[in-house]
Amino acid sequence: AALCFQGGKHKILEKCSLPLTGKQCVDRIITEKAVFDVDKIKGLTLIEIWEGLTPEDIKACTGTDFVVSTINWLD
Repeated sequence: AALCFQGGKHKILEKCSLPLTGKQCVDRIITEKAVFDVDKIKGLTLIEIWEGLTPEDIKACTGTDFVVSTINWLD
């Protein structure tokens, strides 16, 4: 899955604007650039990114806030 639609609109949003098919049923989002864990209380946690990208690159591609995992996966 991509982080953005053609034209740059974000796919990962703070709040869904479409009818829901399932509420709070996702615990991981995998895209071509990053992997996020989804927690009902904590929200999104960035756990993995494509080689050569930074968390700032991912922030520029998403429509919502997230925290970056404290696991040292960038080394």
